[in-house]
Amino acid sequence: MSTPSDHEPAPFGRDRRVSETDRRALTLRTLFTAGLAPRRRGGRRAGDEEIPVDFYEPQLLVPVLAMLLLSVADAFLTVRLMAGGAEEANPLLAFVLNEHPRLFAAVKMALTGLGVVVLVALARARVFKLVRVSLFLYALVAAYFALVVYEARLLGLMS
Repeated sequence: MSTPSDHEPAPFGRDRRVSETDRRALTLRTLFTAGLAPRRRGGRRAGDEEIPVDFYEPQLLVPVLAMLLLSVADAFLTVRLMAGGAEEANPLLAFVLNEHPRLFAAVKMALTGLGVVVLVALARARVFKLVRVSLFLYALVAAYFALVVYEARLLGLMS
């Protein structure tokens, strides 16, 4: 006895439902609903420890909040430094600051937030099978902190 193929009718007159998409594929819907209603804390098989899942480690909240707060401090210090004659080094943010100054903080927060969301969603993955992406989040917080300290020092020198 053989099984019906995709093009043959199923026995007893029932149509066989074949989906065109893989139900396990990572989609934007997966990313958005994962934080609201997590279902899986880990992979189902032994080799699934690096795949994105619905549950993220709670300790990732600390670097995420730190990154967002540092982004606010960076935006404030950037505006203060620019009032004293400094220039924005990021060409995209320099354009926004020159053309639409009221949108500067919103664009800066949105770009930082988007980057943080991507890093958290991929936190379990490994880069070149060596380093977990979550370590990049911690490294970026340290780099952002160094940038804010540098900007604060520049502001102190300008005063």
